[in-house]
Formats: sequence, C-alpha cells, structure tokens
Amino acid sequence: MRALAGHGLGILGLLFVVAAVAAAIAAPLLATHDPVASDFAASLKPPGTPGHPLGTDQLGRDLYARVLYGARLALFIGFCTVLLTALVGGLLGLVAGFFGGWPGAVIMRVADVQLSFPLVLLAITINAIVGLGLRNIIISLSAAGWVVYARVVRGEVLSVKQRDYVQAAAALGTGRRRILFRHVLPNVAPSIIVVASLQFSQFIVAEAAISFLGFGVQPPTPDWGSMLSESRDFLYVAWWLAAFPGAALALTALGINLVGDWLRDVLDPKLRI
Repeated sequence: MRALAGHGLGILGLLFVVAAVAAAIAAPLLATHDPVASDFAASLKPPGTPGHPLGTDQLGRDLYARVLYGARLALFIGFCTVLLTALVGGLLGLVAGFFGGWPGAVIMRVADVQLSFPLVLLAITINAIVGLGLRNIIISLSAAGWVVYARVVRGEVLSVKQRDYVQAAAALGTGRRRILFRHVLPNVAPSIIVVASLQFSQFIVAEAAISFLGFGVQPPTPDWGSMLSESRDFLYVAWWLAAFPGAALALTALGINLVGDWLRDVLDPKLRI
C-alpha cells in the first residue's frame, strides 16, 4: 500500500478498475431499465433525456443499463479467461522449464507455432469451429492465450532452478515435486500475477473485437463489442451509441493496464533497487 501511495498512475488505474467492478456487481441496483427491453417510441433519444441519462439506442433500449451490464459480461469473461490461461499455461511452463526433455521441447514448439498467429485471429478461428456463445468464447480465448504464460514461466523456472537454495534442497535429497511446488513455484508466482494483470485487459479488448465482428456474444445480450458494432450505422445521427461503450471499454482496459504496471513495480525486486 505504501508503494501504491507513491504511484499516481497506479491509483488512477485502481480507481478505474474499482468503478468497473462496482458497476458490474451493482448493475441490477444501478440500472433503471431492463437492458434488453425495447421501446421503439423512445429510440435514439440523446443523453440527458429524462429517465435515460446516457440516451437510448436504435431499439429504444436504455444505454446506461446496457453499459452497466456490459461491464459485468466483460469482467466475467476476462476473469475466467485469465484464470484458465494462468492455470494451463503456468502448469505447462513449469513442466517445460523444470523437467525439460522432450515434453518441454514439444510444449515450446507448439507455443512457437501458436505465437505466429495473432491472438484475435486465432480466437476467432477457434470460436468459429466450436460455435458461438459465452462459454465458447472463453474457451477460444483461453486456447489462444496460454502460450504467454508458458513462455514466461519457463524462462523464470530455468533461472530459479539454478539458484543456490534450489541446488541445496536437491543436494539434501528433497523430492523433485517438493522442490517444484515449495521452492520454484512461489518464486515465479509474481511473474504469473503480473502477466495475468496485463493479459486481463488484452482479453477484454479481444472479446470486444470478436463480438464486434459477430463471432462472440450475440445480441441482444449487452456486450460492449456488440454495442459498438450496432452503432456503426448511426454514427452521424447518434454519436452516443459508440461513445459510451467505447469509453467504458477504453477506461477499463487502461485501468487494468495501469494496475498491472504498478504490480510489476511492486513484485519485481530488480525495479526497486
């Protein structure tokens, strides 16, 4: 907390993240309308309209409620994807770095091949194969994003397992499993946390991009990417349809990145020297 007090951008990022989390958790209490309820008589009302502080969309749906519920969906997808990729990628990175041999070589070659494809393109391809929907978009993003953790963790493990305390534990007859989970994993955990915090925003933006292209969450479910896609035909007459979900997406991603940068400064001892 002392480190946070001296990190102005970290405080700003934390405020953005707290606001997004609060909006997601309290969406049913803060929203004044059903986010999927249409009212054609109130379509394309500008911001400031009584009862609709952020205006309405082309179907008369309250934009304020849809942005709030969009935060809930974006953070849920980001959290689930980060959790899956950290578990799978971190475990594979531990295996590749600690045990090496042909399992490590196979894992790294697969990672090298997968890194040759852009994250969003690979996720769209996987999502088109497994089908549309919330669960499948989490699976596709996880399948496309685990390689970053695997490579980072492998590099950290290769460094940590050569240190004196690990060599001393091995010389005393400590089992390989205990060395891995008692001495190696705790020392690479900060790197996993930092990567997860930075990947969180990347997954949120990637999900919005996939939904924008029509391969992700389908309407009428409130999703920032889908809302931006629907606003394209009304940019000249209803700027608020793109401005508010776009601002929510940008500020949330920015806040998470700033928090990730602060965590990197706190958890990396080399940056405090």
